[in-house]
Amino acid sequence: MALEESLHRVTAALAIAVAAVAMSAACSLRPPPSADAVAPLNPVPGGSAAASASDGPADEAASATVTEPTDAPAPVSTDPAPVRWQVGAAPLPTRSDGLGEILPTPPELIDRSLPTPDLLPVPPNDDYAATVAAVPEEVLARSTWHAGCPVDAAELRYLTMSFWGFDGGHHTGEMIVHADVAESVVAVFGRLHADRFPLEEMRVTAAWELDTAPTGDGNNTSAFVCRAAVGSGAWSAHASGLAVDVNPFVNPYVRSDGVVLPELASAYVDRSRVRAGMILEGDVVTTAFDEVGWAWGGRWSSPLDLMHFSATGG
Repeated sequence: MALEESLHRVTAALAIAVAAVAMSAACSLRPPPSADAVAPLNPVPGGSAAASASDGPADEAASATVTEPTDAPAPVSTDPAPVRWQVGAAPLPTRSDGLGEILPTPPELIDRSLPTPDLLPVPPNDDYAATVAAVPEEVLARSTWHAGCPVDAAELRYLTMSFWGFDGGHHTGEMIVHADVAESVVAVFGRLHADRFPLEEMRVTAAWELDTAPTGDGNNTSAFVCRAAVGSGAWSAHASGLAVDVNPFVNPYVRSDGVVLPELASAYVDRSRVRAGMILEGDVVTTAFDEVGWAWGGRWSSPLDLMHFSATGG
């Protein structure tokens, strides 16, 4: 009996040992975990498993793969382009007296400050420069002079003078005047230059300008124009080169019957609102012309000719 119990215990122990050995062998045959086993189920596109398994925040991991451009273009402005006025582009309806209709000043011209077109070479420096010469044939040909004018071509002189524009730039202008007043005119515009009084334009008036419909927006500073005086059959002082009109748009001709020339310049009839290029009593313009003995139309009662200076008083 005792022997049988001993054999039974030995048999049970052997069975337990065999089971333990089998279990150990089975465990040793299982393959080691692969990289795929620990990869995330939804890896970051284009990234690696290691990067996506980073301990850092997700936005840091993403930012590590972003490169900021170093030459990115500047943002495109959506603001509208500044409005530019094209002088002489829109003829006005014509009145029975040949003038254009007198219309309100367009908003673009109420505070007029248009750039100056350069027809002659720009001055090399900021100094005042002027020349006086006989009128070249090509200049005479494009001017308003003809054989019926009250002055012979030989009595006229061609001036070039530097001036400051409404645009702040330094420009060279041209003008035809009578020989007797050439030096005086050069001196006057030298004073205006020294004071940086702005002029929009200074060029010889062309013949075709007398034959086209008025546009009412001109602002050319000029002298010789072979024409009759406004509202009169008599020759103007301009027809002899003895008068100068300075910035006519901002210094208009005003008649008691409501006529304003240029026809779009009504906003400048009010002289209490001072703007660039306006001529006022006692300023550098009236003072300079007074010094050479010229009369100013701005002192007339009617018509009031604010642009006009003349050696003859008319």
